[in-house]
Amino acid sequence: MRELPFTCSADALVRALLSGKKTQDRRTVKWRGISPGLNLSFSGLTASRTAKGWVLESPSRTSTEWRCAPTPSPYGEPGDQLWLQESFARIDGQTRPWIETDYRATYKHGDRLGDLLGIKKRWSPAIHMPRHASRLLLDVTAVRVERLHSISPVDALQEGLEECTDLPSRWNNPVCLQTSVKLYSELWEQKNGPGSWQTNPWVWVTEFQRIEQKGPWE
Repeated sequence: MRELPFTCSADALVRALLSGKKTQDRRTVKWRGISPGLNLSFSGLTASRTAKGWVLESPSRTSTEWRCAPTPSPYGEPGDQLWLQESFARIDGQTRPWIETDYRATYKHGDRLGDLLGIKKRWSPAIHMPRHASRLLLDVTAVRVERLHSISPVDALQEGLEECTDLPSRWNNPVCLQTSVKLYSELWEQKNGPGSWQTNPWVWVTEFQRIEQKGPWE
């Protein structure tokens, strides 16, 4: 079993992870050793798992041909664990450093004396969070590679869409199911830039479940 960092900068998605409502994540694959001139949008490409990672293949005269080097998942494999990196603030004590950590996704203004004194809270980017400050572990249950547009309405709900997470029966709610992929496409473009949905990239699909931990954010 490995422990790997899992960076999440969006506060709404951090809250969905904490609540257990976000159980899937999609991020663009950065393929290794891509064949010169390869069009990643070519419809004849397929993604396959090998012993050393995932590859893109296309048909050849006799079988199939690898079009990149094996690319392992940066988010682990089933049985590995991901520790959450999120936006945070370090709290130092009078006699020793870093005695507590505040988390932007669930912080309430007024929780610290500095808020009442008008001291502006300084948040550090998620990527800078060290392992000891993380408050959440995720157990990886499945990893696969697919095109972004392959996402189903149910998969989109598992991405932790904030607009649907509070519905009492979101899995059977026809309105939520009908709009979930559209909502997810808007979220994707917020994270990856205008037009990024239309490019339909290859993505890592990581499925996980929260390892039960109790804290004041619940």
